[in-house]
Amino acid sequence: MQDMDGETARIVAEREAFMQAVPLPMLHVGPDMRIGVANARAVVLLGPQAVGRHFGLSLRQPALVAAIEEVMHGGEKQHLRCNLSPSAHEVVYDITVGPTPGGGALCSFFDVTEQELIGQLRRDFVANVSHELRTPLTALLGFIETLQGPAKNDANARERFLGIMSREAERMTRLVRDLLSLSRVESQERMRPEGVVDLSGLLASVLTTLRPMAEQAGVTLELTGGAAPVKLRADADQLTQVFHNLVENAVKYGTPGKLVTVSIGREAALPGSPGGAVSVAVRDRGEGIEAQHLPRLTERFYRVDTHRSREKGGTGLGLAIVKHIVNRHRGRLRIESEKGQGSTFTVVLPLG
Repeated sequence: MQDMDGETARIVAEREAFMQAVPLPMLHVGPDMRIGVANARAVVLLGPQAVGRHFGLSLRQPALVAAIEEVMHGGEKQHLRCNLSPSAHEVVYDITVGPTPGGGALCSFFDVTEQELIGQLRRDFVANVSHELRTPLTALLGFIETLQGPAKNDANARERFLGIMSREAERMTRLVRDLLSLSRVESQERMRPEGVVDLSGLLASVLTTLRPMAEQAGVTLELTGGAAPVKLRADADQLTQVFHNLVENAVKYGTPGKLVTVSIGREAALPGSPGGAVSVAVRDRGEGIEAQHLPRLTERFYRVDTHRSREKGGTGLGLAIVKHIVNRHRGRLRIESEKGQGSTFTVVLPLG
């Protein structure tokens, strides 16, 4: 009996040493239905009180409890996916439950939260793109059918419908262009830009390009702080895209007869960039944005006012592209707005 007890203790010690070496949460449920051994990662997942308790008190997922019971009663190895909440955030695990010699079950937990999130993002992305394309495609097909039928010989209707069809086709073209741009920017996000750019000159060029559009909208563009050159390491084309987008949005959603100000200033150094930083603030005097929308503005296809955004040619991807470009430049994007007081979009970029 003493030898058997010693042998059992040796087996338990070996099992525990093996489980501690595995970089996944693992636990063993003994023949007495209690959690006998749990490695450090499993203790973090379930809490130190789990060891020695009946497994059903610590593993409260019905599917997981059923899988362990199945194995304990002689069943084959079980595989399942469960959502557990060891902290404030829900974590998704692929769990394997297998039998062990002498009775009991060994459970291992593999964290697949990131894969689940990526999968959900992909599904949402496909759904959003499908939704964005469905409306103009439906309109185009409807007008084509009308022009082939009742309005076949109606010159006025043909002219009007062709104008609408042209706008819908341009909208799809903008969407495809922005999708390609977003894909390209995301693929380059971990690659530091190698060029050197004069930020003052770049902003002056952007405002010159957009001035006719602003004048048509009755908006005045003003650049302040751009008298002296400001050199920084950057991708000129991508920064042009950032500030073209921000200034264009300020003109579109600003108030006619008002001012859109682009201001260059200095900021404290960003983490990892001891050489200081430069900020570019684009401020409009429009309606402003309510506070609950601000954290989500850089999400793909997120719009505060969907109808108005589409009317003005927006695809819902512009600020997502801006965010990724700013991230590539190791910068920061700040958004400040107050209802009735306009909005300020500030890009902070490291110098040096």
